[in-house]
Amino acid sequence: MSEADRLAARRDYLERLTNAQTIEELWKLHCDKMAGYGFDRLIYGFTRYRTATSLGDPEDFVILTNHSEEYTDGFLGKGLYFHAPMVRWALDHEGACSWEILAEMISSGTLTDSERKVIAFNQKHDVTAGYSISFKSISPRTKGAIALTARSGLSQGDIDATWAVHGRDIVVMNNVAHLKILTLPYAGPTRGLTKRQREALQWVGDGKTTADIALLMGLTSATVEKHLRLAREALNVETTAQAVLKAAFLNQMFVLEN
Repeated sequence: MSEADRLAARRDYLERLTNAQTIEELWKLHCDKMAGYGFDRLIYGFTRYRTATSLGDPEDFVILTNHSEEYTDGFLGKGLYFHAPMVRWALDHEGACSWEILAEMISSGTLTDSERKVIAFNQKHDVTAGYSISFKSISPRTKGAIALTARSGLSQGDIDATWAVHGRDIVVMNNVAHLKILTLPYAGPTRGLTKRQREALQWVGDGKTTADIALLMGLTSATVEKHLRLAREALNVETTAQAVLKAAFLNQMFVLEN
């Protein structure tokens, strides 16, 4: 492929990415693009509730991955990610890092037993070569990162050679994908709001009372209260004010209906 063809392909990808209307559309497009560089398994994570000692409630994470269910059940479902050396690196740094650093960590003898278990688990699933990108945070409470796993059969040296040529482009593409993800509605496995729940929360956000909302929506006050209760349950919060804030964080407010 000529340089002109590569430039046209990057422009086409970025145009389609920035015009994506759903997380699913964006994620498939991005996974396909990264596979072209040798990274066929990705995990993206983002939290808005980070503290000095916690990443927040896992149910509040934005998690996207195309890894196998067997891998994600262990790495994510069983909490191995919390002890992953590259996750620790991502929390403390910004930018891109070759997984070559893992060899240095292993040889230094400073890894904990939990970290060594993560590395052994990754080796079992052929997650041994790749790059991690930690995105710039605008708040100490937020953090986003993506792990790019190299295709089976590629060594870290192979993928480092690819990165030497295309690394800047890959970082830019992932930065754009990250920023676009933050603008799209994300429901996760259980947190999707119905149209009525979302509408009721929107009116609350506009300062309307339950009686006002009932009149505006053509419902009884009891039905409005039911929609707000179900919205709180879907978002796993205690108060309607918290529901409004969380729905806004997840870009579930003022969603255009297809």
